[in-house]
Amino acid sequence: MKKIILIAMLAVVGITASNAQTTKKAKVAKVEGAGMVFENETIDYGTIAHNADGNRQFVFVNNGTKPLIITNTQGSCGCTVPTTPKEPIAPGAKGIIGVKYATDRVGAFTKTVTVTSNAEGQPTKVLTIKGTVLPDPVKS
Repeated sequence: MKKIILIAMLAVVGITASNAQTTKKAKVAKVEGAGMVFENETIDYGTIAHNADGNRQFVFVNNGTKPLIITNTQGSCGCTVPTTPKEPIAPGAKGIIGVKYATDRVGAFTKTVTVTSNAEGQPTKVLTIKGTVLPDPVKS
């Protein structure tokens, strides 16, 4: 009798533990026409060194039923240079908008990238980058 109870308890614990480890992906609502859903709309560079690599990526998915066409990406100043996907993004496919911040400018920054596309309900989308560029260490 003790063995049966022990086996039953182990089975319950095992099933509970395996279900707790199951990850569920968030469902992205489908839209009629082209759609654009970003993994993150803000990139935080954190605190970075002067002249560090300023390249980052905004990843998105076309959650629509038609191809997504990005017609323009514009940085808020000359220090923020975005790259635009040249080809249409198929429904369900991922796309990337690259952004390069000029890390030769010391201090805190918050800049935007405006994305213009044929996405239903949001023909323009504003993305944000932020962080702090440290000055060069003082040489003794």
